[in-house]
Amino acid sequence: MINHLASKIVEYVRAQDEPNGMRLVERKLAEHLKVSRSPVRSALKMLEEQGLLKTAETGGFYVDWDGRTVPASLTDPQSDDDDEAYMKIAGDRLSGDLPDKVTESELARRYGLTKAHLGRVLRRIAGEGWIDRLPGHGWEFLPMLTSMQAYKDSYRFRLTIEPAAILEPTFVLNRSSLEDCRQHQQRLIDGEIWDVSNPDLFDINSRLHEAIIECSHNLFFIESLKRIDRLRRLIEYRQSLNRKYAIVRCREHVRLVDLLLQGRMVEASEFMTNHLSSVSVMKTVAD
Repeated sequence: MINHLASKIVEYVRAQDEPNGMRLVERKLAEHLKVSRSPVRSALKMLEEQGLLKTAETGGFYVDWDGRTVPASLTDPQSDDDDEAYMKIAGDRLSGDLPDKVTESELARRYGLTKAHLGRVLRRIAGEGWIDRLPGHGWEFLPMLTSMQAYKDSYRFRLTIEPAAILEPTFVLNRSSLEDCRQHQQRLIDGEIWDVSNPDLFDINSRLHEAIIECSHNLFFIESLKRIDRLRRLIEYRQSLNRKYAIVRCREHVRLVDLLLQGRMVEASEFMTNHLSSVSVMKTVAD
């Protein structure tokens, strides 16, 4: 998803008359691409790593290329092989079979990948925030939730902050963002859920919860949830619900957004509590 968004941002920049030096505003890009700001931020960071953007002194990014040349990684669509390699690395990291620090040559040999193929996968992982490039040619995996107890604790923490965020006095609806999230959930209900990958399903669902908590304008709530989402990404792939149950959760997401859009905040907060409680039980009951 991050690679796809990066490609869309490149298309947007190339459509401008004089792209070089143009400032990119995260909020406007999110509205243009009809996604939340979090994945846009990851895509911008990925483009910065590839030398197409630079960080502005006042924050944010500006274009630092002429808009004509585009990296092959952004013009070549991701293949099923990319997803397979991604999931193998995720699974091995979650099971503890990969050390904290790795080199590209080690990963290429282990998974039988070409340099270009591995590069696409590593950029995707870096964009999602669970690996960082080290000086030189190495990479370091970032801390993630790996135990079921920590996973359960993450849901207990979410039960504390997410319902409370809806009742914050600073809570103001971002209607366009929530409506966009609702559309994504409805498409899943209408059939897309049977084809979407576990990573993409995680992104769609976590984006909805982050869009809701962003309406609180409470920085501590917002950053806490985003950090939890980064930490739980890998274990969520293993704990993903059977799709027939996941559809029920998508319907609950739609109901939750409808309550918010109708201004029924107390009901929405209570609904959030029930939603998170039932999901956590379903995902951890086998333990």
